[in-house]
Amino acid sequence: MEIELFNLKPVVKRKARKRVGRGNAAGQGTFAGRGGKGQTARSGGSIRPGFEGGRTTLIMQTPKLRGKGFRSLSPEAEVVKVSELNVFTNAEKVTFKSLKAKGLVDREPVKILAGGTLTKELEVMVPVSASAREVIEKAGGKVIAESSAEKKE
Repeated sequence: MEIELFNLKPVVKRKARKRVGRGNAAGQGTFAGRGGKGQTARSGGSIRPGFEGGRTTLIMQTPKLRGKGFRSLSPEAEVVKVSELNVFTNAEKVTFKSLKAKGLVDREPVKILAGGTLTKELEVMVPVSASAREVIEKAGGKVIAESSAEKKE
């Protein structure tokens, strides 16, 4: 079949627009496809999302957390200084559980930051900053857990 002007057709079928208000015989008479009477039948008439006819909305009925705002999904890390790690004995492993047992932290996440000096050789298994890693390795210890900065890269 040859392509001629008379047999060209668009790829997408075109849908004719609704011609409303042209009488009942046209198929969109009486209410012109807007349903019955009322707010939504008027021009410019619309109801905002969540509106439930004036009764107390579902979002207002749901219980909220007490306090200010909502609890964060990524809470700030609890900070431990390198100098505070001197409470451990030589060659001891530093984990979240051991830090909690010594009373240095209460909750996760935990991050060790440089601050002060370290006199013990420790095996650290929690996230540390780059400067804290240097202090720990300078004291003869080693860092097994990757730092939070290395996780992002």
